Amino acid sequence: MRVAVTGSSGFIGRHVVRQLAARRGIDVIAIARHPDASISPSVTPVELDIGADNAHMYDSIGRPDVLLHLAWSGLPDYRAATHLESELPRQIGFLDACVNAGLRRLVVAGTCLEYGMQSGCLDESLRTAPITAYGQAKDRLREHLDACVAADGLQLAWARLFYLYGPGQAPTSLYSQLRTAVEAGATEFPMSPGDQQRDFLPIDAAAAYLCALALEAPDAGVVNVCGGTAKPVVSWARAWLSEWGADLTLKLGVYPYPEYEPHAFWGSTMKLHSLLGTP
Repeated sequence: MRVAVTGSSGFIGRHVVRQLAARRGIDVIAIARHPDASISPSVTPVELDIGADNAHMYDSIGRPDVLLHLAWSGLPDYRAATHLESELPRQIGFLDACVNAGLRRLVVAGTCLEYGMQSGCLDESLRTAPITAYGQAKDRLREHLDACVAADGLQLAWARLFYLYGPGQAPTSLYSQLRTAVEAGATEFPMSPGDQQRDFLPIDAAAAYLCALALEAPDAGVVNVCGGTAKPVVSWARAWLSEWGADLTLKLGVYPYPEYEPHAFWGSTMKLHSLLGTP
């Protein structure tokens, strides 16, 4: 089986490519503007801008059996208008070109921000209500691809990602900022009040789920990719400090709550585990 991964040099993409490359019987194509050829000698790197005017996109990416689409520009600014004004048309153009040329199995990274300000346990049957430009753009892309499912026989898995963490994450993430503070020998770390409930998942687990969806359930439709439980953000921070053996004081309440997130929400994993046969 030939599996192509866009965004292969990003935080999620690097982990996904490594896990795919470790499996037998899979040809992995790593697509990025600047692909990392050092991930594995068995991986085929392809340098490509998905926004380029290229009518032969599907040929350019090796005509894969499955496309695992992780590429998205403009993050981590979730409220930037460019998500809707420029990135969404780029995404639609690229994926339409692939589908029109014969792509039939597609897994796309969505976001929990599609749920908007809904609280509690969020399952895939809920109506989306995004309030950020990023969430709105992702939701519109999903709707567009749903039409392709109906019209073109496309098999689609929309992996609605919650909060991920791990090595190589963007320096603006809580995990990376806390790690940087520890390595710098800081004695204090300013953060939000920390009592907001969040569903975090380690990147290795998230990458494993994405690989499994691509190989085993590319027609899953919308499926949450998350841990299925929530803890206060401060509890996550303390757990990471404990894992690192670090002694650092968390200064709570220095920064306000993010205005685009509900106070407490987490994802249901019932569909995910049912699809993949995991506990």
